[in-house]
Amino acid sequence: MRFEFASATDTGRSRNNNEDSVIVDESAALAVLADGMGGYNAGEVASGMATGFIKAELGRWLSEASAQATDSDVRRAMDICVDNANRAIFNAANSNPQYAGMGTTLVVAVLRESRLLMGHIGDSRAYRWREGVLEQITRDHSLLQEQLDAGLITPEQAAVSNNKNLVTRAVGVEDTVLLETHLHQTLPGDWILMCSDGLSDMVDDEQIAAVLRGHDSLPGAAQALVQAANDAGGRDNISVILVQAQGAAAASRAWWPFRR
Repeated sequence: MRFEFASATDTGRSRNNNEDSVIVDESAALAVLADGMGGYNAGEVASGMATGFIKAELGRWLSEASAQATDSDVRRAMDICVDNANRAIFNAANSNPQYAGMGTTLVVAVLRESRLLMGHIGDSRAYRWREGVLEQITRDHSLLQEQLDAGLITPEQAAVSNNKNLVTRAVGVEDTVLLETHLHQTLPGDWILMCSDGLSDMVDDEQIAAVLRGHDSLPGAAQALVQAANDAGGRDNISVILVQAQGAAAASRAWWPFRR
């Protein structure tokens, strides 16, 4: 199976700088998105370090070992590379006063034949668009999500909550961090959307689906999603990566053991 990639990032309507970072390595079938946080330009530093470090380390490993590696091997490599990036950001934050407290969310995707290994930290998200249906395939590491899971608030209350940006897990804030990873099946025609909360906070899932439904090309859809977030107010930086699975699946759907 082949994969097509497109990405877009924008400062938005309210910010002066862009603390998001997106990197795609098509040769390694790797996509990385990060949304930085911290004072001054520290968020930019954290997100740039995360995406650059993971592309360099994980991209090189995938190019050299991916053909022979098992999915477990890839997951282990993702964990190691994210741990190394976390330590690098954490050490930079603790050795440079101007970077104190910086960190970043992270979404990282590795595509292998008919499989997607998706890892994430924080409240940047991944969705799957399949046959006209949009499904969120990551679960936010946020106070808001914990309140929803505990039944303390309703989805309607969550939509207007002031706690939207309080993450419970981030890269670089502590000396260790857990990357949550999942394995998903990919089918020809699937689109994978990775985004910062600058999109998901401004545009709900129904609106995202409507934008995707109206576009056949990945670059056009990526730009339209950014525009939709800006039209809704653009209160934060906006970043998206889109991936489309193309070609015949490498394996029959009948035996596939994973469902999401």
